[in-house]
Amino acid sequence: MKLPRIKIGRPQQLAALLLLVFLAECLWVVSRQQLSQQDYRYAECGREMWERPSPLAGYFTTCGNLNGDGTFAYRIAGLPLTMQRLAMLGADTLRKPENRLYAEGSLNGSTWEARHELFSVKYLLHIPFIFFAVWLGGGLWWVSRRLFGNEGGFFALGLYCFCPAIVRYAVTPNNEVLAMWGLYGLVYTAMGVAHAMQGPRRRWRPRIALLTLALGLTAAAHLLAAMVGFALAVVWMLYLAERRRSYVMQILVFSAVGALAILFAFYALRLAPFSYVFTGGGARAWFALDGARHFFLNIANAPIAVATLVALLLYIAIPRCRYFGNTAPLAMALLLFPLVTTQTVSQPWLWALPFLFTFVGGVFADVLEMQQRKMFLALTGAILLTQALLCLTLLPDIAK
Repeated sequence: MKLPRIKIGRPQQLAALLLLVFLAECLWVVSRQQLSQQDYRYAECGREMWERPSPLAGYFTTCGNLNGDGTFAYRIAGLPLTMQRLAMLGADTLRKPENRLYAEGSLNGSTWEARHELFSVKYLLHIPFIFFAVWLGGGLWWVSRRLFGNEGGFFALGLYCFCPAIVRYAVTPNNEVLAMWGLYGLVYTAMGVAHAMQGPRRRWRPRIALLTLALGLTAAAHLLAAMVGFALAVVWMLYLAERRRSYVMQILVFSAVGALAILFAFYALRLAPFSYVFTGGGARAWFALDGARHFFLNIANAPIAVATLVALLLYIAIPRCRYFGNTAPLAMALLLFPLVTTQTVSQPWLWALPFLFTFVGGVFADVLEMQQRKMFLALTGAILLTQALLCLTLLPDIAK
């Protein structure tokens, strides 16, 4: 398979600069954070999952049933500790029961020891989550730029990089940022598969494999996010596939089976803990506006709220703004913002943010091609500058 050539031009360099600023924000916050009980819990629980003979023990004891969410965040939070232990003791030594972190039924080390080890890998504990947030920012820019051009892509990425909520969740162990990353990738990968279906079949396979991986990793973070993504993938693929619609369900069934295999692997290929995926209530949800109010009525997000309101008015008033590239992310945001889970701890309003930024970037890119370009260019700059100043001002509060 011939690999595509990667061209790094001025747009790519400017996008990388924005992502470096976002990375610097996150690292600055982490450098001033104190390790919290949540840090200890995620790292300890994740280490149980890697080192205990049975994943059941780690799933139902230290983790406290994982708040109903998945194992993805716990595993990547605990992995640095397990790797550190492997480096110190060696793999053969770690396999001996007396050298495991946990003996059967009891803790084989003091709380002080666990915290001391965690402090020594403080940045390694947080960097995986920052990495996924940066990855999502890159994906957001790539999608928005392909759909709307450089201006739409940069506006969407700028809102993302200077959103305090994104920074807050990027610098703490949690499954929300992983579900946000997975759901956005899942939806747009599904659209990419549908577009690829118009071409030769040899181009289908890598995209279908990527769709399967995205669905499996999303489910490993939050089952509800994967189910929402899968349902919307059906809708968007059936809409875009046109003459190849008969293949859509076959591809999605194949992807769903592969995703279940990936999810099964996250539970160490054990049926007992894996069964909790279907009995723990992770897919039960309802609708409320608390999440949307929490986000849009927060003064820290005021410029984003203004940009969203302007984009909605323009979308309604200007016909050229109402096309699939803008409508699809708007529909995703409208679905996710009022979504709340009833038996699990999750924040679907956070999952909606990348779609919201994509929609806003698309609408502003459209109006920047109109006669009122100078006025909207000034508005775009003012929104980005104000949001950046607010975000940078709030970094010390996020670090507390």
